[in-house]
This record gives sequence, structure tokens and C-alpha cells, in this order.
Amino acid sequence: MNMNGSASLDRRMRRFRAFAVTTLTLWTFLTITQHSLAQSPTNPMRQAPAFEVASIHLHQGPLHSIMDFTSSGPRVRLEGYNLRGLIMEAYNLRNFQVSAPGIDEQQETYYDIVANAPEGTAPTREEFRPMLQTLLADRFQLKVHSEKRPTPVYALVIGKSGPKLNPPSNGGREFHGVNGRNQFLEADSITMGDLANAIWSGFVSERPVIDRTGLTGTYKLRIEATPEFRISRNPQPGDLSIFTAVQEQLGLKLEPTNVPLDILVVDSARKASDN
Repeated sequence: MNMNGSASLDRRMRRFRAFAVTTLTLWTFLTITQHSLAQSPTNPMRQAPAFEVASIHLHQGPLHSIMDFTSSGPRVRLEGYNLRGLIMEAYNLRNFQVSAPGIDEQQETYYDIVANAPEGTAPTREEFRPMLQTLLADRFQLKVHSEKRPTPVYALVIGKSGPKLNPPSNGGREFHGVNGRNQFLEADSITMGDLANAIWSGFVSERPVIDRTGLTGTYKLRIEATPEFRISRNPQPGDLSIFTAVQEQLGLKLEPTNVPLDILVVDSARKASDN
């Protein structure tokens, strides 16, 4: 074969290889695309969880119960909730985590809500919450966003001499009681996060309490103190400050500080009419 013939054959072989590579690449692309389309849902936009039916009524006073949540199977009932309470319930937040200056005038308007999830389901309280978020958006025209804000808190930290905590027991008991002007908490197995919440809800009114101990286990403990929000502010001989009690009884400490916390900000909302 002469030189010209060899060069011509060479060019034809290169064109053939290029064609084969292009064909294989296109076939692979089409196969992957078809497989992906077959695996994709027909509607990639997931629908927000929602109740099948819900009725909202203004609470007819007097208020026998406030923020009373009950559920059975697919049915849930919320009694005596104002709009702020409904937002706290829907997003599982505490009062200080919601900034809602625009709904302050609605604080004295309370609602009763009865709603059904899809038939045959029995959602937990956590599973009901996304449905309630959808209800608030639809019926109250609620619009919110989240942002971090510096917030005054008490940080629960370990004291100088170390914690005075006992290993957990198997009882699983958590008991809140009253001893004269004092309240106490006894727990067989409690985390520091739950302890911080219990101190905030039971003893301190000024700031929320957050766990900064770094302790990740559960503990058996008892704490007793005089609540800061007691009816009579006049000091009595038996009063015991929660700040002193935390140090003496648990070997921990409450330190005032500011930390950036996620806050749910209400942009707009309206009253819901009876329906």
C-alpha cells in the first residue's frame, strides 16, 4: 500500500473511532436521562402537610383552660390558644423565640381549633405541627421568617467546684412539687437541656435559660428554690434563690449573658373568622 493509501485509511479509522465515541456517549446520556426520569416523581414539588378538614371558632369564655392540646387518632383539638400560642405550638417554640409586635392587639383573642389529619393516621404532636403551620398560613394569612438576634439569657454552666450530680436511676420519674413558698423538681433521669427548661419555666421569669454545661448524659437530681415570680415579692426567712440553689444543690451556676438565638419573626397575620 502506498503512502497516500495509508494516510487515507488512517483518516477513515480516526473518523470511525470519533463516530463510535460520539454514539456511545449519546447512548449513555439517553439511558441515564431515561432512568432518572423514570425515578423522578411526576410532581417534584412536595405538598406541605395539611389537615383534611379543620374548624376554627372564637373561644367562648370564660377561659377554663389555656393552650390545651389533645389528640386521638387523626383528630386534634387545641383549646384556648391565642395567635402567639398557636405560632409557638406550630413551630415548637417558647415565648421568647417569637417576635410578633404586629399581633399584640390579638393577645386577648382566643381560638378553639378542631382538625382531622388524613383518615387512618394517628400523628404524634410533632407530626401535627407541620399541618398546623399550613393551617396558619391558609386561614390566618401568617407570614414569618427566621433571623438570629442577640438575646439576654441565663447560661447554665458548671460551677468552680464541679457538678454535684448523681448517675441516673431506672425509675424514669420526674416530679414537680411545692414545699411552702418553694417549688422543687425531682428527676430520676434528666438531661441538662431539660433541666435548663425546667429552671426557666419553674423558677425564673426574667430570662430564658440555656444549657452550656457541656454535659451530655442524664442525671438523677433534686432542686428546690423559691420562684422568682412568686405572688408575694416580700422576702421570707425560708426563701432560697434559684441562683443559690443551683450552686449549692447541683454544683452548677446561672450566668447572665447575651447569645445569638434563632428568632421567628412574624411579618404579617390576620384574625381568623369563625368557620
